[in-house]
Formats: sequence, structure tokens, C-alpha cells
Amino acid sequence: MRRAVCPGSFDPITNGHLDIIGRASRLYDEVYVAVMINKAKKGLFEIDERIELIREVTSEYDNVRVEAFHGLLVDFCKQRDIPAIVKGLRAVSDFDYELQMAQMNNGLTGVETLFVPTNPTYSFLSSSLVKEVAQWGGDVSHLVPPAVLEALNKRLRQA
Repeated sequence: MRRAVCPGSFDPITNGHLDIIGRASRLYDEVYVAVMINKAKKGLFEIDERIELIREVTSEYDNVRVEAFHGLLVDFCKQRDIPAIVKGLRAVSDFDYELQMAQMNNGLTGVETLFVPTNPTYSFLSSSLVKEVAQWGGDVSHLVPPAVLEALNKRLRQA
């Protein structure tokens, strides 16, 4: 079985993330979405909320699994016999950082990284940008799935 992982913080998941996950799901038999736990950062959504949202918006893909992880991504991969990491690249600046990570991950355990160019529609998109625009009342409905938009609006009204 061919397995890959799409890692990230997904706070929240965007249409750009979904594009990469969907494309990976067509290339691999099983795709794990690994939601990074970073205790040093306070996210807008708790890890369990992110996982629930990701499961909801990826439910059309029978081969996508969603799990949290803490620590080294290569350890997550080793524990699940995952030989490949799939990463979306938005710009050349992403490549500089991601190449270093890919080389380190490969050097540590032999895990390969597949870089997928982001759909041009989402080349500017990040979770941080979505949160910032939404916090100021901007329309992000075309940037996130409807369930995420609803959760985002509800969370921002509570703040």
C-alpha cells in the first residue's frame, strides 16, 4: 500500500490545503493528514476542533486519515510506515525552507518529500491570512470550505 502524509497546523484548513490533500489522495492509496501539536503556540482552534473540521471537509476521500502529532514528522512516518511527505509550494520562498526540511527528513530516516505546486488560485493563501482577514470582517467564504467558514465566524464572534 502506498502511503503519504500531508502535515501542517491547519488552523484553520483552507481550500489550498484541501487542493493538496485531494491531489495526494489520487496519487496514494492512503493519505494521512497530520495535524501538528505545538504547545508553544496558541491556535485559534484547539487540536480536536481542527481534526473534526478536517475530517468533515475531507469526508469525500475514503483514503484520507486525520491524526494529531507531536514531535518529529519523521517519527510519525516511521510509526505508520509512511515513506513520503506531500507538501504544497506557493512560492519560491516556500521552496527554500521546505527543501531544507526535506533534506533533513530524508537524512534522518530516508522519508522522501514530494513537492506539489499549489493551484494558482490559492498561491497567496495561508491560514494566518484567512484568520487576519476574517478578524477584520473581510469575506473569506471563497478561501475556506463552508463548515470551516461557519466555525471561523462562530469563534471570532466569541472573541
